[in-house]
This record gives sequence, C-alpha cells and structure tokens, in this order.
Amino acid sequence: MGSHRPELSRLLDDLRTGNRRALARAITLVESHLPTDPTLGRLWESAGASDGSARLVGITGPPGAGKSTLVSELVGCIRQTPLTVGVVAVDPASPLTGGAMLGDRIRMQRHFTDPGVFIRSMSTRGHLGGLAKATRAVTELMSLAGFEVVLVETVGVGQSEVEVMRLTPTVVVVVNPGLGDSVQADKAGLFEIGGVFCVNKADQDGADRAVRTLRQMISLGHRPGPRPQVLTTVATEGRGIPQLWEAIVARGDRARQIS
Repeated sequence: MGSHRPELSRLLDDLRTGNRRALARAITLVESHLPTDPTLGRLWESAGASDGSARLVGITGPPGAGKSTLVSELVGCIRQTPLTVGVVAVDPASPLTGGAMLGDRIRMQRHFTDPGVFIRSMSTRGHLGGLAKATRAVTELMSLAGFEVVLVETVGVGQSEVEVMRLTPTVVVVVNPGLGDSVQADKAGLFEIGGVFCVNKADQDGADRAVRTLRQMISLGHRPGPRPQVLTTVATEGRGIPQLWEAIVARGDRARQIS
C-alpha cells in the first residue's frame, strides 16, 4: 500500500488541473486496489477527492430497457448546454477475465473524441447492488477532475440491486412499455428509489399503459419529498431526451434545496 500513496497524491494534484490522463490512471489505481485495500480509500478521501461538486445522476432499470442508448443520447443533450460529462458504465463481469464486458462503451463510441466527455466502464467483479465496489470513488475522482455532470449507469438490476440510490441524489428508472415491466419496477424495489421514471421505446405498443400504471403507483404510494415525474422517450431517435434532462435537473435542484 505504501507505494501507492505518493502516486495517488500526485495524480490527485494533476486531477485538479483537469488532466484527463491523470484521471484515467487514478481510476485504474483505485479500481484495482480499493476492493482489497480500504486504506487506499481513506487516502484519496483525506487528500480531497470528495471536494468536487458534480451533479450525480443514476440511470437504472431492468435489462433490455435501453439504458446505454439512453445515456448516450443524454450525454449528447447535456453537451449542448455545454456542461462537461463523466460517465461510469457498470458492466457485468466477463466470465473469462473478470473485467467489464464493455458493451456500454461500444454504444457510446460517438462521444470518444469529445474532450468534454469521459467514459469509464467498470466491472462489477461479483459485487452485488448493480454497481462496482469502487464506483463511488470513481464518481468523486471525476468530480474532482472538473466534470460538471456524472452519469452512473448500473447493470440490469434485480430485486436487491438498488445501491445507486445511496450514491446519486437523483435516480432515473428506465423501463420498457408493457404492464409487466412496470410491475417489475415495483417488485424490484425500483419504485422506491426512482426520482424520475422513463418509459423508453415509447413508440412500441403498451407505452401509454405503462405511463398510466406508473403514475397510478406513484399516486397511491407514500413517499417523502417531491412526486416523481413519468416521461416517455425513444432513445434510438433522440425523442424525449431534452425533456428528460429538464426533469433530472429539476429533481436534483429540489433535492439540493431540501438538503
């Protein structure tokens, strides 16, 4: 561990100048050693890695909901503002290498040449909850590097994989049209964590029914704070993405006012 201290300290100093190469190296160092070396986490925290002010947004939902395409379109929309964007895409672990499957990176490749975007895929490495163990550290490193928005895309979530709610103040739950997906969101615990609900692939049959079902669930629920919005998107065509970003900003601003 001792050998990592001066390296990470130098990287953190470089991060504060917006050095993207230093960010990549720091993420690799933390991702490789944090799971087995908790003292490394205390080091970057004490060094100031948590003093960033990025807007953190979680994107979660059942497998096949189109989260990666949605995130890619959302990045493009945000860059028109033009805020800088970091993306943490948590992929399933490869059964051969244990690393990330990199599916999300492929879908977001059109942003690779944009200097205002930084995309990092992370493997769950068997960690439950929809995130990797070092995800929080990576988001804070991105914030320290000056990224103004950090999007965290989880793996396809299941019943207990709602860890993203403890990491990001705003969580977008993405579902597909059809009653089954809406009910799945409720059973998986996603109904309790969603600040914004997005019915993606809204050009398919059942989208209107899914919206009505979600709104009914929200109206019957007993949740503290502002009532979640329900929106529709067709991510493959970019439809509804600006409205989704507006809802995310509004939700995050209300959360900050309450806190």
